[in-house]
Amino acid sequence: MTNPERPLVRSKSFLSLSALLLSLTSFAQTDEDPNLAKFSAISEADTIVMVPMRDGTGLATDIYTPKGDGPFPVIFVKTPYNFNKIDGIQLRLAIDAIKHGYAFVVQNERGRYYSEGDWEILGRPRTDGYDALTWLADQEWSSGKVATLGCSSTAEWQLALAAQNHPAHAAMIPMASGAGIGRVGEYFEQGNWYKGGAHQTLFSVWLYYVQQNIRPQFPDGLSQEQLQRLRKAYDLAADMPTVNWKKQLRKLPSVEWLKDAGGNEGPGANLMARTPNDPKWFQSGLYHDDEDFGVPAFWFNSWFDVSQGPNLALYNHVRNNASDKSVRDGQYMVVAPTLHCGFFRTPEHEDLIAGDLNVGNATFPYSDTIYSFLDHYMKDKRSKFRKNTPRVQFYTMGRNEWASAKTWPPQNIEMTTMYLASDGNANSVFGNGTLSTLEASGASTDTFSYDPMNPVPSLGGGVCCNSDASVGGSFDQRGIEARADVLVYSTEALEENTEVTGFVRAKLFVSSDAKDTDFTIKLVDVYPDGTAYNVDDTILRARYRDGYDQQVFMESGQVYELNPTAMSTSYEFKKGHRIRVEIASSKFPQYMRNLNTGGNNYDETEGVIAENSVHHSAEYPSRIILPIRR
Repeated sequence: MTNPERPLVRSKSFLSLSALLLSLTSFAQTDEDPNLAKFSAISEADTIVMVPMRDGTGLATDIYTPKGDGPFPVIFVKTPYNFNKIDGIQLRLAIDAIKHGYAFVVQNERGRYYSEGDWEILGRPRTDGYDALTWLADQEWSSGKVATLGCSSTAEWQLALAAQNHPAHAAMIPMASGAGIGRVGEYFEQGNWYKGGAHQTLFSVWLYYVQQNIRPQFPDGLSQEQLQRLRKAYDLAADMPTVNWKKQLRKLPSVEWLKDAGGNEGPGANLMARTPNDPKWFQSGLYHDDEDFGVPAFWFNSWFDVSQGPNLALYNHVRNNASDKSVRDGQYMVVAPTLHCGFFRTPEHEDLIAGDLNVGNATFPYSDTIYSFLDHYMKDKRSKFRKNTPRVQFYTMGRNEWASAKTWPPQNIEMTTMYLASDGNANSVFGNGTLSTLEASGASTDTFSYDPMNPVPSLGGGVCCNSDASVGGSFDQRGIEARADVLVYSTEALEENTEVTGFVRAKLFVSSDAKDTDFTIKLVDVYPDGTAYNVDDTILRARYRDGYDQQVFMESGQVYELNPTAMSTSYEFKKGHRIRVEIASSKFPQYMRNLNTGGNNYDETEGVIAENSVHHSAEYPSRIILPIRR
């Protein structure tokens, strides 16, 4: 018999890197795709056009225009991935663009496949991106207005480009664009390389497949006809050897992960040596919040993505700080209950399963909404977009409904503090940790041993692109909560449905006998039968507790205040459920484990066991602050 208090679950394969490359940002194809014939019937193609950059480097570009007379507004997709042929979601987007009267243009970043030059992450948006827009605006088939569109790597470069305020850049649709954010407000993730000062290992895995600074290349200056013939025989895609990344990421030193796996030469090792505030992060293609932003944007984000916090913060930053009022007014956002770039894979006639959690029917009119926005900004005709489109649309899990608001977070939020408490034994789900609105009447401390050679495993959360070394979404956490190195604090059963919508903050008072260690915080929904589903989590490396511009190590016997970057969600905890907080010192391999030595971590081969404590008392009121929507 099915337990009505349990969500419907079923097994589901997860978005590995190889699957991601076949999604919005990749273009391998079979001749059997019926949409290809449909696309050819309505479009004209001009392929492998080498668009010149200011230094003479040519970037390989495929151009598709509607049949008939132009000029046409342009949708521009720039990618580091292989578009030797076009298929899947990208083909669907191209068909939609042509049907709506847009030219659809795809370009490889410099140094990728048939584009000339040396590759850099994000593809030089401030120069190559700018030059590409200038070239597109000047073509006779172009109306002079260009919109950028894409998910993940085809979105991230758009952010720094928007800071250039190119006169042809009329609109942008960045989806899952967090890896293009360097610093925004409290978040110093530097393109998702870090979270709370801990390396997010997804990027090491991603670079194994992408970094190819030494690669096969044809001579520069070949004719378009020659390149078109060559592409039929050579797609220049590297066939990287299969790697067991769960096993590989356990190896030390971490800086040799890619070399040991047989990866190509590239930036991975140098990036790993950078601290979160290294000046080199501010000289790259990342967008930082000291820059202006000059383009109306429709942001598409996900609750189970690697970068939902910075993405939400950047939307607010642009909405509040862009120098041009029309740009401030031109910001809109959708937040879906999907994993990374899962928007166009949302089932239309069945429930969406995010990991193992059923979040209901999350269907959303993505195409209609996108083209309503684009038509408003790209075509000289009246549009009802602004009148008909809420400023922010977000999906509330648990309630499993779409909602809307004028701001993020919504205005009807009450910040509610819940305090951690125990009798000194919150270790595991079998301990006596509690979570309530009552301030501590006594003093107690929960202590656990964190052994970096036996880290707490990651299971679910905002994860992408790491070949399933760590999976994304929401899963039953009871196996993790059975560990003695995980502190567990739970409310009593809720007396009413409680919606948490907005930024979720934690404040911990901690101590350790190690010079440096990490603290993770996880928000969990506990069903009446004990099933515990993760909602979101965050992490802070203790050495960065006073800011990312300095490293301050811990002293044994001292208590320190930690304020990790905020979690974020929209989630309704049902009556009879419990709200739970888990605290540990690792979530591996999602985050690189701290070896507790106070050293670099990335170049070390030995760790030490840390005795870590969380304090809760009137003097040290460790707590979580929930944005409860009334």
